[in-house]
Amino acid sequence: MFGRQLEDGAGLNEMSPVSQWLGVARRLGTRALDAVLPPQCLACGEAVDRHGGLCAGCFSKLTFITRPYCCVCGVPIQVFDDDDAMCGACIRERPTYRRARGVFAYTDEGRDLVLKLKHADRTDLAVHLAQWMMRDGGELIRDCDVIVPVPIHRWRLAMRTFNQAALLARAVSRLSGKPMIATALQRTKPTPSQGGLDRQARRRNVAGAFKVEAKAKLEGKAVLLIDDVLTTGATADACSRALLRAGVGNVDVLVLARVPNPGGSV
Repeated sequence: MFGRQLEDGAGLNEMSPVSQWLGVARRLGTRALDAVLPPQCLACGEAVDRHGGLCAGCFSKLTFITRPYCCVCGVPIQVFDDDDAMCGACIRERPTYRRARGVFAYTDEGRDLVLKLKHADRTDLAVHLAQWMMRDGGELIRDCDVIVPVPIHRWRLAMRTFNQAALLARAVSRLSGKPMIATALQRTKPTPSQGGLDRQARRRNVAGAFKVEAKAKLEGKAVLLIDDVLTTGATADACSRALLRAGVGNVDVLVLARVPNPGGSV
């Protein structure tokens, strides 16, 4: 079952007495939760053996992103034995951000899981999905000084009541211990949805749409930008430009889902 590598007891014998007691408390709390709310598959709701897992059927349908992938944008590529290989798009025009990584491909099954978080009010999924991001984005999380979510415009926030990127960022922050500044980036323009737009149209749509809050004090910091989906990278690039203009040292991007064919308009 997916997530076995995140077992609470891993390495317990190497922990301090306080950490051991905390580990025991977590396991007891998990058992109590299981008794009240039996674990269900994040995707379909079928019974599973632990919270935050997938049933065998849903696990087999999701396409998790593994090497080989572009060392810059993280898109899957057909190049083996070269961890520094780049995709054609990044060779032609390198993104403003330094690196991007995604957990799974934005296929039909991946889209359904993202939409549960984004539009079905399943905000409880964020902490579980953040654990997946911790696994696949470990290097980026380790290298960052601060975590920043991609913002949505205040009008959209008023309608939706939450920003899914902020939920994921907060969960990653709590799991990793890295600080998050939720309002470091602000979306200044109520841009239309990017859905159905090609690469150039997406860039025009978000050009100048973001600014950095002066009070964030990000000068010289390594920023980890978090979002739910990365398609062509237009939004991530626009956010990165705003951050770098504000004096940020570098920007990495971590998302749940990566469109495997960013030349399309998914």
